[in-house]
Amino acid sequence: MPVTAIILLFLSASMHALWNFLLKSADEKYIAMGWQVILSGILAFGCILVTGLPPRSMWGWAVLSMFLEAVYFILLCIAYSDHDFSLVYPIARGGAPVLLVLWAAIFLREKLTSGGYLGLAMITGGMMVIGATTLIQGRGGEKPHLRGILTALAVAFIISVYTFVDGRAVKSGPVLPYGLSMFVMIPFVTTPYLTHHYGWSGFAKMWKTNRGYLLLGGVLGLVAYMLALYAYTFAPLSYSGAIREVSAVIGAFLGWKFLKEEMGGIRVVGSAIVFAGVMVIAIFG
Repeated sequence: MPVTAIILLFLSASMHALWNFLLKSADEKYIAMGWQVILSGILAFGCILVTGLPPRSMWGWAVLSMFLEAVYFILLCIAYSDHDFSLVYPIARGGAPVLLVLWAAIFLREKLTSGGYLGLAMITGGMMVIGATTLIQGRGGEKPHLRGILTALAVAFIISVYTFVDGRAVKSGPVLPYGLSMFVMIPFVTTPYLTHHYGWSGFAKMWKTNRGYLLLGGVLGLVAYMLALYAYTFAPLSYSGAIREVSAVIGAFLGWKFLKEEMGGIRVVGSAIVFAGVMVIAIFG
């Protein structure tokens, strides 16, 4: 596994976790999500005026990715509106690498080493440990919501598919025009959905009171994914998708540190397993 790819993926994971933390911290999470998507799209549009559009051979992939990303954003808001950030995030991000390995093996003919499989198993297992602590340590006897768990699993499936689509696309074409065009299109799907449910007045109020962190979230969302796309161009997709999920560990830490969510010794162990898995991939993958 190239060291440069690991660095890019760690940076992407950190930005992605912070982006999701900002979303969870918002009072109106749906509206905050809508603004972050809109602002990422506006920034991407300004950049694409310089880079130009992707070649026609990539348009189909970009449209498919846009649709999947829009579904992902909507499902993520649904999950985060009712459930513990430290539960939903690790399950959603932890289940995706397992499915991604399957797609990469079938459609890209990627073959992993024994060390690679071990590292992937450690990363996925560690993230599941982090998420499972919320099930074990329910606050005040509160039981976890089955709907939240199922939604998180659905998010994991969507993540695995759009990661495969994007990885397949950028291995045969320019990264910047492709990624930017996808971000430009996403608000045209998410914004009508959100304004139908919450109205423009809610968007205006959110902008007046929270424009600073909304702008930050828009920048983080775009830059984080562009870094990951660059890594996909020269590193195995199976490894790249798994390493990027280190964001789950960072997300669990942020939930514990700033949202007062529980993160005891078990989660520390889970985090150590994840980082050990990354090292195994870096050395033996």
